[in-house]
Amino acid sequence: MKNIVILGSTGSIGTSGLDVVRQHPSLFSVIALTAGNNEELLSQQIEEFSPSLAVISSADAALRLQKRHPATKVLSGVEGLCEAAAHTEGEVVLSAIVGAAGLLPSWFALKAGKDIALANKETLVMAGHLFTEGLQEGQRLLPVDSEHSALFQALNGEERKKVKKMILTASGGPFAGKKREFLETVSSEQALKHPNWSMGKKISIDSATMMNKGLEVIEAKWLFKLEAGQIDVVVHPESIIHSMVEFVDGSVIAQMGNPDMRIPIAYALSYPKRLVLNAPPLDLLQIGRLNFSEPDKESFPCLSLALEALNRKGSYAVVLNGANEVAVELFLKKKIGFCDIPRCIEFVLQGHNDFDAGSIEEISHIDKEARAKASTFCSQLASF
Repeated sequence: MKNIVILGSTGSIGTSGLDVVRQHPSLFSVIALTAGNNEELLSQQIEEFSPSLAVISSADAALRLQKRHPATKVLSGVEGLCEAAAHTEGEVVLSAIVGAAGLLPSWFALKAGKDIALANKETLVMAGHLFTEGLQEGQRLLPVDSEHSALFQALNGEERKKVKKMILTASGGPFAGKKREFLETVSSEQALKHPNWSMGKKISIDSATMMNKGLEVIEAKWLFKLEAGQIDVVVHPESIIHSMVEFVDGSVIAQMGNPDMRIPIAYALSYPKRLVLNAPPLDLLQIGRLNFSEPDKESFPCLSLALEALNRKGSYAVVLNGANEVAVELFLKKKIGFCDIPRCIEFVLQGHNDFDAGSIEEISHIDKEARAKASTFCSQLASF
C-alpha cells in the first residue's frame, strides 16, 4: 500500500485524486490532506479517509476541525502545509494547490525526498532549475497535467536523444476562434465556461487567455529537458489528443483519451503500473473527426508573452506568473477587463531587470515585487 499526501484536496485535482483512491482502497492510504478555505468538504474528506494529518488555511477553522476529528492532527497556515508535504510516512505527494502558493510545500516535499505527482505547474515555471537540480537519487517528478502526462507516456521506452520536438495540444478554451474586438467585451462568467474540462476558476481563466498553455510550455521545458524551439502548440478543440512527441524518423506518438483528469492522476500515483478506472471509454466513431489549427497569438497574446519569458530565461517566468495571478484575480473580481490581463503582464515584464534566482527565497522576493507592480498597473487601469 502506498501512502499518499494530497496538497489541495478540496480542489478539482484533489477531489479527482481522492476518487482514484476511492476506487483502489487496497493500493493507497491517504495520510495527509490540505485545503484552502473549504472547511466543510475537508471535514467530509477527513471523515472518509481518516488521515493522520489535515491542514486548512484558517487557524479558527483548524480548531473547529480538531474538535470534530480528534483522531486527526489538524494544523493551519503555510507551516502546516509544509509539514504535510514532508510527512515522514508520505511516499507520494500529489501537489495540486493552484498557483504560486503551491511552490513552498512542493519544495519541502522535494527536500524530504518524496516522489511528487505534480499538478501545480507554477512550481516548475517559477523554480524549474532548482527542482530539476534538487532531485535526489531515485526521486521522481511525475507529471499530472494531462498534456505532460501524455508526453511522459509517449516517451516511455524511447531514447530522449531521438526526440525531434513535442507538441502540446490546446482546446482553445471558451473563446476559440474569437478575435480581439470580441474579447474586449467578455465577462468572467463567459470566460469560466470551459467547453471540455471541469477546472477551478484560476485555471479556467488561464485556459481562456491561453496563458495556461504558455505555462505548460515552460513546465515541459524543465520536465523533459528541452530547448524552447523543441516545443510546439496546436489548437485541438476536441481535447482528445492530449499531446504528441515527434521523433527524428518522422514518427509521431500521441496519447489519446477522454478529458478526465482521473486518468493522468492515476498514472502518476501508480506509475509504472496502470489501474482499472471507472471512466467512460473513448469512442472515436462517436467523435467522428479531430481538428487542429495554429494558435492565434495576436488575439491571445498571453501565449506569446509566456514564450518570450521562456526565451529570455532567468527570472522572467517568475514575473510572468506573478503578474498573471494578480491580473486573473482582479478580472474575476470585475476590476479589470479580459484583455487587460495580457496588458498587465506585458507591462510588468517590460519593467523587469533580470537576474538568476538561486534560491526559493529569491524567487519569492521577485514574485512579490512583480505582484506589487501588477497591482499598481491594474489599479491605474481601473481608475479610467
